[in-house]
Amino acid sequence: MSDTVRGIIFVVLVVAITFAWLHFFQPPAPPPQKTGQPASQTSTAQTAGAVPGQSGATQAAGAAAALPARNVVVEASAEKTIVVESSLYRVELSNRGGVVRSWKLKKYLDDQKPPHPLDLVNANASSQLGWPLSLTLSDAQLQEQANAGLYDVTPAAGDLTAPAEVAFHWSDGHLDVTKKLKFAEDYQVSIEVSATLDGKPIAPALAWRGGFGDKAVYKASQLVNVFYKQGDSMNLLQYKKLGVSGNQSQPAQLAGPLAFTGIEDQFFAAAFIPEGTDLSLWHWTQYHNVTIDNQTSSEPEAEMAAGAARPETLKVRMYVGPKDLVLLGKVQPSLEQLVQFGWFGIIAKPLLFVLQWTHRYVPNYGWSIVVFTLALTMLLLPIRVWTFRSARKMQSVAPEIKSIQDRYKKYSMRDPRKKKMNEEVMAVYSREGINPVGSCLPMLVQIPILIGFYRTLSGAIELRHAPFILWIHDLSAKDPYYVLPIAMAITTYLMTKMTPTPATVDPAQQKMMMLMPLMLGFIFFNLSSGLNLYYFTSNVVGVAQQWYLNRAQPLPSRSKFKKKKE
Repeated sequence: MSDTVRGIIFVVLVVAITFAWLHFFQPPAPPPQKTGQPASQTSTAQTAGAVPGQSGATQAAGAAAALPARNVVVEASAEKTIVVESSLYRVELSNRGGVVRSWKLKKYLDDQKPPHPLDLVNANASSQLGWPLSLTLSDAQLQEQANAGLYDVTPAAGDLTAPAEVAFHWSDGHLDVTKKLKFAEDYQVSIEVSATLDGKPIAPALAWRGGFGDKAVYKASQLVNVFYKQGDSMNLLQYKKLGVSGNQSQPAQLAGPLAFTGIEDQFFAAAFIPEGTDLSLWHWTQYHNVTIDNQTSSEPEAEMAAGAARPETLKVRMYVGPKDLVLLGKVQPSLEQLVQFGWFGIIAKPLLFVLQWTHRYVPNYGWSIVVFTLALTMLLLPIRVWTFRSARKMQSVAPEIKSIQDRYKKYSMRDPRKKKMNEEVMAVYSREGINPVGSCLPMLVQIPILIGFYRTLSGAIELRHAPFILWIHDLSAKDPYYVLPIAMAITTYLMTKMTPTPATVDPAQQKMMMLMPLMLGFIFFNLSSGLNLYYFTSNVVGVAQQWYLNRAQPLPSRSKFKKKKE
């Protein structure tokens, strides 16, 4: 056959097959539309693929679920406040960003008159910089949208009593954010945060913005720190060390995993603890305007965020409450390291427990400090006696030592004859049974105890707003009239004056020792009343002990020394 004939046969076969297919395989007619059913609904159901046995409403719901997440908009119609309350706290949440507007601790009061429960949220700073539990994202525009959106909240209305759960959900059709908060009756909250962009997960982080803590008694530059524990190392960052070097407002990232991280002041903390998430830290500093007496100034606020470094649901547990050793020890992992005792923690921590035990029987913490100091001073009395006796022996041979030194003072320190002087001095010490460092060693034993108790009182939340007597209403604050610092300085001077001093001590050094109490007084002017009370009580007991020792073992007369020398 020719090519022309083949082409005609092919066309005829195609037409015949097409007519036969349309005759024998005609598609069934669509079912008649129910009365009152919108055409748009039928079209949607057919497009999504109707499931046999489902009603039209169910099919429509299935169709909505089958649509991409970016096409669903979830937003509340109005802003509302949700309150969660327990015997320990009262938290106000806003669905505008799903953030915290107030976090009050019922057992701790502020410095207002009359006092109110302490609010750890600084409303003035947060209104300018952002609120706690706001979202932090890598894209600044998406972050702003998520923190400005009106979240749909469950439950929709009513104040809640812990244990309670609150869920926030918001979406603009592209960015979708969910926050779930589960409040316990204690100071802990479990939180889950997830975020997707066009259906794909992104890495979320929760921020604590606007500063933290008791704003009436601190400045961010002094007492507010961002903290984190990585491995076995506990680290604190003041506001000057936050953010990127050269641009503190730019968040700096510290990659995890971290044992915990958060923000704190002297007595309170907000800690983020990972729950299956490799937690990372972002930290920075922002400034907000403060107006006092028509004068506007810019104040720094430490800020931080804890979150996942990779796209996943963020799961954390938060502790927001006092830095009480007992409470911090109950959290897992333990947060006891938030109470900073420094190098002397091995001494300071037991001393704090002893002080707490004393308070069970002496309800006033001021008198508890007095009783504790009396007991501690009496416990150290043998060391004081040892120091006194050693100093007295040194004082008794001081004239003889000085005469030896006078005979060799014309020689330089490099002269070999100076060695002879040292030999004669040591011979005197050996004859009298004197250890040259005997008066120093006991003091080295006392110093760690004294510093340990100093660390105990400086970080003990038990002293916050704890009254003593008359004008002292807060043992953690400085004495408003400086009575205790002045009394401490006077008793320190008396102690220095009464303590035996070898005659070989340089007169300039003696004058310096006399000025030390005055210098200490100025230093202690700004320290807490509890610390001043401790040192004042210790000095009073020390003066009494020194007076007794001076009477019991007076300094040998000079004639006795001459007779002994002959």
